[in-house]
Amino acid sequence: MSEAVLQDEAAQDGTDEQEYLAFRLGPEEYGIHILQTQEIRNLEPLTRIANAPDYLRGVLNLRGVIVPVIDMRLRFATGEARMDEATVNIILNIRGHVIGMMVDSVSDVVTLSQAAIKPPPDLGSVFSTDFITGLGEVDQRMLILLDIDKLISSPELGLIQPA
Repeated sequence: MSEAVLQDEAAQDGTDEQEYLAFRLGPEEYGIHILQTQEIRNLEPLTRIANAPDYLRGVLNLRGVIVPVIDMRLRFATGEARMDEATVNIILNIRGHVIGMMVDSVSDVVTLSQAAIKPPPDLGSVFSTDFITGLGEVDQRMLILLDIDKLISSPELGLIQPA
């Protein structure tokens, strides 16, 4: 679901606030729109797929649905993936596709007003920030807000076709 659609939905229900699921990758905190989250699961064994990129950790069987799991630390090159009791898989439902994201931990659900969201920095041609919708400020914390739909349908991942 694109950020424009989410903003239209917020405008229709009379509020400029939206809820985000906050999660950690190393020292950084990220946020994805709560409506894209299906469930949060503890770390469980994955079946590795031959010749898959390193960040595609494998697949899991979720009640009969085969779910690819992306290690977001490896995808974002934020250091060696850590797997401990806090590591979880966030199960997403993106346009009918079920996809897992392995993250260091889930922090909480935060509500952000449009005023609390700043535009992403323009980094020129250094690297693409198309999947970053903004930077959210809440309680002295900064969340990097992701358009998970754009990230999952990006050419690098190619897990679903672009909208």
